Amino acid sequence: MSEKKNIPTDGFALPEKNKANHNDELLFVNKKLSQQIEERKKRAAELIIANIELAYQNKEKENRAAELVIANTELAYQNKEKEKRAAELVIANTELAYQNQEKEKRAAELVIANAELTFQNKEKEKRATELILTNNELEAFTYISSHHLQEPLRKIQVFTDRINTDEHQNLSDKGKFYLERIEVAASHMQGLINDLLTYSRTNVTEKKFENVSINEVINKVIEDLSEEIDLKKAIVKVSGNCSAYIIPSQFHQLICNLISNSLKFSKQGEIPRITIESIYTKQKTKNLPSSSDYCHITISDNGIGFEQQFESRVFEMFQQLHSRAEYKGTGIGLAIAKKIVENHQGIITAKGKLNHGAKFDIYIPVL
Repeated sequence: MSEKKNIPTDGFALPEKNKANHNDELLFVNKKLSQQIEERKKRAAELIIANIELAYQNKEKENRAAELVIANTELAYQNKEKEKRAAELVIANTELAYQNQEKEKRAAELVIANAELTFQNKEKEKRATELILTNNELEAFTYISSHHLQEPLRKIQVFTDRINTDEHQNLSDKGKFYLERIEVAASHMQGLINDLLTYSRTNVTEKKFENVSINEVINKVIEDLSEEIDLKKAIVKVSGNCSAYIIPSQFHQLICNLISNSLKFSKQGEIPRITIESIYTKQKTKNLPSSSDYCHITISDNGIGFEQQFESRVFEMFQQLHSRAEYKGTGIGLAIAKKIVENHQGIITAKGKLNHGAKFDIYIPVL
């Protein structure tokens, strides 16, 4: 029998050896291809990761770019603000330099003003010293002169009294008239000297303040003036009661002068009515501190009063608003009253209306 031979279906047959080599090559190629595919997969995976990282970096760059835009904008704004501040600083420095110059000028002016003030203070101290010396000399002159005037006045009064007693029957009517005028003039001069002495004492007398009831002083004055009050049939009404630190003797003189003034200037044919009131108050005048407590003393009457235009003159020395022949006086009584009130760091004011009485308001610090 003859052997059958394998014939390839594609029309030709490979040798066995070649076929084996071909398979090995194919396996190798496949393996190589598999490796390349794996490498490509790895590269693709790495590429994906790289792309993701790149995308993230791009986003970060965009964010940084946006932040940089904002930062640049802010920087530009800050630069503008710095330029504005710099301009303002230049203006401020210019203003400061001007103010410093002005301060230097003011300082120089202040030095001059202080020097002038020092000079003026020294001048005032000199004037004050001179004024004190002058016042002391004037007070001494008034006091000594008044005492020296007392002696010749007493002699005039003694001799006129002797003439009136021993020689009155030998005098003619004209002589008696002249003698009467001498007695009146001597009496007026006596009153004037006494008032001048009282006025001078208000300056030189030692000022010892005591806490005293004002009513006690008023009642003592009314007691001392009882004869004049009874003679005039006057009605004196006292109300209220303050206590204050006063100089008792001077305050007695003050109240005495004011009540005597009301009695003296009473209306003919009408009973004098004098009202005295003392109350505590916060003063309401512009001449004294409003924070202090004051004793407000009011003395009013129904006398002849005075014209309103003379309010500022009634306290001046030797001011007499009425006829001396009809109303005797020296014109010093109210000046003494004003001086005493000033010694008490207070004020006194007067109000009046012709034929409708007068009113005196006194404010004395309580302490």
